[in-house]
Amino acid sequence: METVLALLSGILTACAVWLMLSGNLLRFLFGLLLLSNAVNLAIFAAGRLTEGAPPLLEAGGALPGHDMANSLPQALLLTAIVIGFGLFAFALALTIRAYRSFGHLEVDRMRLAEPEEGER
Repeated sequence: METVLALLSGILTACAVWLMLSGNLLRFLFGLLLLSNAVNLAIFAAGRLTEGAPPLLEAGGALPGHDMANSLPQALLLTAIVIGFGLFAFALALTIRAYRSFGHLEVDRMRLAEPEEGER
C-alpha cells in the first residue's frame, strides 16, 4: 500500500510542477494545491500504514498487546490540510485581485512598473 501511495504522490508532484511552470497564474495556483496534496500523501505513507489498528491506548494508558497505528502523521495531516486550505483561499483572493487589475492571468505580461515593448 505504501508503494501505491508513493507512486501516486510522485505523479501528483510531477503534475504540480508541470502546472506551476506554465505561464498562467491560475494553473500555478492549482499546481500549488496539487503539490500540497502530494506532500500530504507522502507524509501519510511515511507513517507506516497499519490496517485495522487504531491509534488508541488501552485503559489506564497501557500499551496494547497488538499493533498500534502511529497517530502523529494523522495529526500532522489534519494541520497541513487546514493550513493548505487557508493558503489556497488567500492565493485565490490574490489571483482574483490580479485578474481584476490586469485583465489577464499571464505572469509574463504582469509588469505594472515596466512599460510594454511597444510603449517606449
